[in-house]
Parts: sequence; structure tokens; C-alpha cells
Amino acid sequence: MSRKQAQIGITGGIATGKSTVTEYLERRYGLPVFDADVYAREAVQPESPIFERVVQRYGESIQLPEGGLNRQQLGEIVFNHPVERQWLEQQIHPYVRDRLYTILNQSSPQDTLVFSIPLLFEAQMTHLVEEIWVIYCSEEQQIERLMNRNHLTLDQAQMRINSQMPLDEKVQRGDRLLDNSSTESELFQQIDRLLQRYRL
Repeated sequence: MSRKQAQIGITGGIATGKSTVTEYLERRYGLPVFDADVYAREAVQPESPIFERVVQRYGESIQLPEGGLNRQQLGEIVFNHPVERQWLEQQIHPYVRDRLYTILNQSSPQDTLVFSIPLLFEAQMTHLVEEIWVIYCSEEQQIERLMNRNHLTLDQAQMRINSQMPLDEKVQRGDRLLDNSSTESELFQQIDRLLQRYRL
């Protein structure tokens, strides 16, 4: 029996506004949102197998004094060394994929589900969703937002943007596009128009 669910995949470049979109979908429409970033953090909780492999690879200095993972230090490693980023993703992506599969299998056939997956294309998870929404803005806006949000230098922000698939390519591959280069109000109006098809 075929599914009747609507599975919406939310993606885009870093700092393009994915969280703004998913928070609106939750608040305005009551849609359940499942965030791959949450599961990625879950994957490297202290004493988990993946956490242990990360510490083994990078040394105990990658741990915080209280035992957690020093994400800032890990970010400096993986964003500056593509081979290390690839290794880390190979550890985390299967865990995230399994968590999303579990959610799909446990959901009702009538549910509309929202999956926020920043690396939807890069991690080859497009088969998990029926429709892909890509949020985009200019690279200048990405850099400004990323520097302000994460307190990064220009070079650090540019490095993180360059580590992902080019945003133009994501836009070309998306089913629906959300332009987040203007105001939140205009972004929300675009979402409202898209969701009219779902009669929510």
C-alpha cells in the first residue's frame, strides 16, 4: 500500500534560514519537524561509539573538561581538512539516516512530516522525502549572518560555506524555492502559498 504522507525536506546553504522556516512550520501549522542536526549531535554524545571513535582519532584534547565534545575545536579540524570532514560524516550520517527511517516507519500514513536536513543532497538522503524545499539568499547575506550568529571571522565563515555543495546547485535541484533575502514576513508569505496545496 502506497504512503499518503507528505514528507517535506527542508535544506539550503548554511545560514540561509532553515531554522526560521521550520520554526514557522511548527508554530503556525503545528507540523512535526525532525532536525538532522539534532540527531547528529545525539550521535556524538559522551560514551557513544561514535564519540569514542572521534576521541580516538583526534585525542583527548577534543573533549571538554566536563566530558562532552569540543565542537568548536572539531569544527576547526573538519572545515579546514576535507578528508577529516568526510571521515566524520561517514561516522554520523548512517546514524542520522537510521533515526529518520525510524520516524518514517512509526508515523501515521496521514501525517505531513517535515525533515530539516542541511546536507540532504550531500548525504544522499533525498529518497527520504517527497518534496524538497531549498531556502536561499545571497552569499554576502550568508557570510554576514554566519559571522554574527557563530562569531566567526570572514575566513572562517567563507570556509564553512565552501565546505558545502554550492547553493546554486541546491537551488537547481530543489522542487520548491524559498527566497530569504528580504524580510521574515515575505519569507512566511512564500511558505503560506506553498502550503495551500496541502490544505493545512
